[in-house]
Amino acid sequence: QVQLVESGGGLVQAGDSLRLSCVASGRGFASYGLGWFRQAPGKEREYVASFGRSGSDVADSVKGRFTISRHNAENTLYLHMHTLIPEDTAIYYCAAAGGGRALTMARWYDYWGTGTQVTVSS
Repeated sequence: QVQLVESGGGLVQAGDSLRLSCVASGRGFASYGLGWFRQAPGKEREYVASFGRSGSDVADSVKGRFTISRHNAENTLYLHMHTLIPEDTAIYYCAAAGGGRALTMARWYDYWGTGTQVTVSS
């Protein structure tokens, strides 16, 4: 069992940067595959990025602007967001999956945080 808490969201202007954090409690953080998803109003939850034992992956929609990193010693996952645009406005969720793989589908994840709001103004 793992609990996830996101932070770092806020209201920013287009072109700004933000770093989201996801702190996990519970055992075995290093063994989990971790991911970031986002959900905008009226839209389905969208994959953003993931980090597993074999490496990381970033969705094409944010590639070149977002990166993902993890610090296992601190039980923390990060999402580094640059050159933000209004279309990035959403609630951002952190997720964890047993097995350690970098997964792109939300239904494959076992644990979810409650999300952090990111709003990008034009």
